[in-house]
Amino acid sequence: MVKPVMNLDEVAFDDIEENGIYASSRATISDHIGARDLGYNLTVLPPGKVQCPFHCHHGEEEMFFILEGEGELRFGEQRFPIRRHDVIACPPGGPEVAHQIINTGTTTMRYLALSTLVEVDACEYPDSGKVLVVVGKRGKPRLRKMMRAENTVGYYDREKT
Repeated sequence: MVKPVMNLDEVAFDDIEENGIYASSRATISDHIGARDLGYNLTVLPPGKVQCPFHCHHGEEEMFFILEGEGELRFGEQRFPIRRHDVIACPPGGPEVAHQIINTGTTTMRYLALSTLVEVDACEYPDSGKVLVVVGKRGKPRLRKMMRAENTVGYYDREKT
């Protein structure tokens, strides 16, 4: 049986991003403690860095709990200062709930990220005009497609009519 408890000092960082401004380390927690319908991770974000591009989910809901550090939350067309012990809700929806966490402070930011796990999700990236579609169980998607939004075609495109 999986132990349903894990201390944050036991996590192993298994997702390390180093791509210019996008630099962070994430440690999966949920898989190690038997979670089924929620995903949890610990994210470490260095000063001046951003965890991921500005995006929104149409299927998943996310929540972030700031453990230490300070920064800024982009949320829709607004920006909010964030700091230790802030709780952030990112419900599913369109660009009005797009979000991004930026470490504008001088120290490392650490936060817990939680999300619902859905078998079908579509993400929009308003800054870059991309769309991501993911279908399948966590860890083993059957379909994962990232595309430019302007590549939209008609329903009968390439069909014999």
